[in-house]
Amino acid sequence: MRFNNQYGVGGFGNLPMVTKNLIFINFIIYFSTLLILKVKHYDLTDFLGLHYHLSENFKPHQFITYIFMHDTTSFQHIIMNMLGLYLFGPLLEQVWGPKRFLIYYMLTGYGAAALNYAITGYQIQHMLPQVNAIIDSTTDIAYKAKLIEQKFEYLNRSVVVGASGALYGLLAAYGVLFPNMEMRIYMFIPIKAKWMVLLYGGAELFLGMNPQAGDKVGHFAHLGGLLVGLVLIYTWRRDRNQFY
Repeated sequence: MRFNNQYGVGGFGNLPMVTKNLIFINFIIYFSTLLILKVKHYDLTDFLGLHYHLSENFKPHQFITYIFMHDTTSFQHIIMNMLGLYLFGPLLEQVWGPKRFLIYYMLTGYGAAALNYAITGYQIQHMLPQVNAIIDSTTDIAYKAKLIEQKFEYLNRSVVVGASGALYGLLAAYGVLFPNMEMRIYMFIPIKAKWMVLLYGGAELFLGMNPQAGDKVGHFAHLGGLLVGLVLIYTWRRDRNQFY
């Protein structure tokens, strides 16, 4: 493998095309969402974030658009994701080229949504028959209406936004392509890329299986992006001439 790492951490203008445009698009959509929320009192997350299919806000296009949305209540969400794209994107885009890098980024994002959607769907479908049974057995019209409203509020809370799954896919790529490259946890703890992938993958699996109260992080989405990334990389590596 040969590459010239001309895209070291530097100015935004030095970033390669796809990485730069992805960061730009994410920030434009984020600030547009904040502006529309303030001026029009409408949250674009209701239209572009990925909802569960039984939610009244679900639209098929959300499987594509959710990856460009971020939590409007936490600026840290988009900052950390875009920082990861800024650090991981340039070298991978140089190795793969713009087209393959973009395909990889988007597919890992979709893979993240698919796994999270499957897990969420299992949890909802396990609970929903009980809720519906309570609603059907209630004769009090006002109470039944309240239960139905609470049911749809619950379904609308299961919304996925963010590029974190794709970022975990980029991390997986680093672990395979540059396994001995030194990375840093929290900016100062050195660790090789291959161990970073195992550490973060294991942590997301554990946290996903043992959710904490108030935890809004999509751990299975992160894990989905990482797993799809590994599948893509090892599939592409069957033809090394195409991959490198």
